Amino acid sequence: MPKRGYHHGNLRQALVDACLRLIEAKGPTGFTLSEAAREAGVTPAAVYRHFEGREDLIAEAARQGYEIFADLMEYAYDQGQPSDLAAFEATGRAYLAFARKHPGHYVAMFESGISINRTPELNAVATRALGVLENAAVELSQHIPIDKRPPPQMFAAHIWAMSHGVVELFARGSPGTKSPYPPEDLLESGIGIYLRGLGLIAPDA
Repeated sequence: MPKRGYHHGNLRQALVDACLRLIEAKGPTGFTLSEAAREAGVTPAAVYRHFEGREDLIAEAARQGYEIFADLMEYAYDQGQPSDLAAFEATGRAYLAFARKHPGHYVAMFESGISINRTPELNAVATRALGVLENAAVELSQHIPIDKRPPPQMFAAHIWAMSHGVVELFARGSPGTKSPYPPEDLLESGIGIYLRGLGLIAPDA
């Protein structure tokens, strides 16, 4: 029994929505294309009008996720301006907020094994999304003396890794990884320690 019907013309999106629900319930490799069709309320043959296989369907879910992610990251960055520090910290929090609010998209993007180079469209939007964090790092790094300044790409990668780690370990209900502190506090304190080490936050701040 399908959970949701569809109207002529939006079958493609109905299949993506079904894919996202199945990813949340079973993971990116825990369902078949036939199950996605059944979840969307169509025959398996109908799926092939829009997608060649399950990986293509997941790739489209990932592309849509990156669109949401990029918009959210850009909004967070803009809200933090004109302070380069506040803008940078806001992008880290936006990463955590996205993972919590859009778990199906998050898994399709980062845990499905789908490469961002699978299609030009996916690569373009993923580059735009992750570019926001790199741009924030470039702007913030200008406040560090040039002889002590790490490459902005490394700077951004460190914060991305920290954000991703907090999400994976503490924000998604992984068994055996409960923390006595909220994920937001873990991320904020971790970023604070990192930025303090770079001299971007006063030692007593």
